[in-house]
Amino acid sequence: MHAVGIDIGGTKIAGALVDESGQIIREARVATPDAGGDSIVEAVVAIVQELAAGESVIGVGVAAAGFIDAEQANILYAPNLSWRNYPFKAKLEALLSYPVIIENDANAAGWAEFRYGAGRGTKNMTMLTIGTGVGGAVIADSKMLRGGFGIGGELGHIRVVPDGRLCGCGAHGCIEQYGSGTALLRSARELADSANDAGARLRRLRDEAGELKGEQVYQAILEGDSGALGLLEDLGSWLGQTIASLSAVLDPEVVVIGGGVSAAGELLLEPIRKAYLANMPARGFRPELQLKVAEFVNDAGVVGAADLVRLAAAQR
Repeated sequence: MHAVGIDIGGTKIAGALVDESGQIIREARVATPDAGGDSIVEAVVAIVQELAAGESVIGVGVAAAGFIDAEQANILYAPNLSWRNYPFKAKLEALLSYPVIIENDANAAGWAEFRYGAGRGTKNMTMLTIGTGVGGAVIADSKMLRGGFGIGGELGHIRVVPDGRLCGCGAHGCIEQYGSGTALLRSARELADSANDAGARLRRLRDEAGELKGEQVYQAILEGDSGALGLLEDLGSWLGQTIASLSAVLDPEVVVIGGGVSAAGELLLEPIRKAYLANMPARGFRPELQLKVAEFVNDAGVVGAADLVRLAAAQR
């Protein structure tokens, strides 16, 4: 039985018809409407109808960035989409003939990796998505950890620096401010703007492009530029320390690193691994977890959301 997965981002809405093995049958995408709210509902409905035409569909899973309530029905808080206590499930089900669940986007991506990607074959997996922010997903005993209010797994908002940088969540010192792609770009711009010789290559790339962006930082990393690699090592160190603390609480068999920054592969994993081992509680007396790069790139959200609605239907 097929399911439809939808992944709502700040700039685009992606959708896919997904089979029971996690394979995408067909897909569609549109720009995220600027008006937000009900216009996004209408866009999602149109994509679902297009993908489901002529197919036997068991349900629709929707992944969205933000806090989703325990009933997987309402979006409590989605900063990029300006949703507050928005009854997204009810609005979609009023216009569709399929059951709907709403899931946090990082949870959906993590579930795709657990079922079909880097975490398959395990029962306890944690995922960190390193992109604009730091997202998280926790699979415990083969079940998604959502918490008492539905918003568990917000790993990007673990505080690592008391009274540190102000985070978008309103707290200070969250790992998101030190271990995200945004943090890496900020550090790269600061280095390029300095007189430090380590920033010479970044300065040249900035001057050539007119502005230093993530693509130029990634280029410098792939070129082996010592300044850029040093910044990536700093980022990996923060993440490794955080994973060491998470291991004491969650005890995962594997931690999967996803998101745009994970494209650096072993260049990122190596400093993460080093910092994890250096800060691992009771090192030498407990098993060491595995670190892996996510296998899904852009399709994790739709594949995970589709599988989660299939699972919800089976439990009814």
